[in-house]
Amino acid sequence: MPKFPRPRVLSIQSEVVFGHVGNSAARFALQRLGIDVLALPSVLFSNHPGHGGRRGEASPAAALDDLLTGLEERGFLDEVDAVISGYLGDPAQSAIVRRAVTAVKSRNPTALYLLDPVFGDDGGAYAKPGIAEAMARELLPLADIVTPNRFELASLTSRKIETAADAASAARLLGRPLVLATSTPAEDGRIGTMAVSASEVFLVTTPRVDAPPSGTGDLLASLFLGWRLKQADIADALSAAVAAVDHMIRAAKASGFGEMPLISEQQALTDPEILDHAQAFA
Repeated sequence: MPKFPRPRVLSIQSEVVFGHVGNSAARFALQRLGIDVLALPSVLFSNHPGHGGRRGEASPAAALDDLLTGLEERGFLDEVDAVISGYLGDPAQSAIVRRAVTAVKSRNPTALYLLDPVFGDDGGAYAKPGIAEAMARELLPLADIVTPNRFELASLTSRKIETAADAASAARLLGRPLVLATSTPAEDGRIGTMAVSASEVFLVTTPRVDAPPSGTGDLLASLFLGWRLKQADIADALSAAVAAVDHMIRAAKASGFGEMPLISEQQALTDPEILDHAQAFA
């Protein structure tokens, strides 16, 4: 069997024809970091709903399972270093993601699994009924890294998240090695992103921006995973990922287009301007 480029990631997320969310954001970001990507589409949509409707459908679980089997049969999972999963189109897909994670880890016990539990935000839950529960039941126990936003963290832990300390406490309730809690409360019109491990907590804050473009959470999770695979420590990976996403948000707002300008601003993905390095949070 030939050797494939390393590191490499199996990404199971949404796919859109137009725009940059899910795999359509994560794949390019990881590739710009020099990471090979195998992308399985949990859904295939014309665009994300923020453009006023969409066309397309969720990938049937059987079809997703068949694609995974095809990768297994040809040895393409043998040298995967991480799995990332995001938005799912149907609760039944969680079993396929679980099988993918198990298959990768059986071949590479050091492989990471990042679960981005994409099922809602401050506006409430938007995933299909049963998806959040399936993620919590089948995927959360396998995750090495979890990246919930404030709403998702509160939902998964049944805790109110009103302060940064609340977010850190709730993150530890998940019982996973590393939690990247996004959209956490911060002071002075800022918003926080927090990395919580068993022994450390790091926090980066950036100015809050109203109505950011879609896909920022997908981009943040993929960049954080990418920098970790490139051997960055937690604080550096957090700082680099947040700085790049903050740059994309501001560039999108300046353009008035409503999409992250990943292509024109791609330099920020690999060489972000670190405005606020992650600080230890007491």
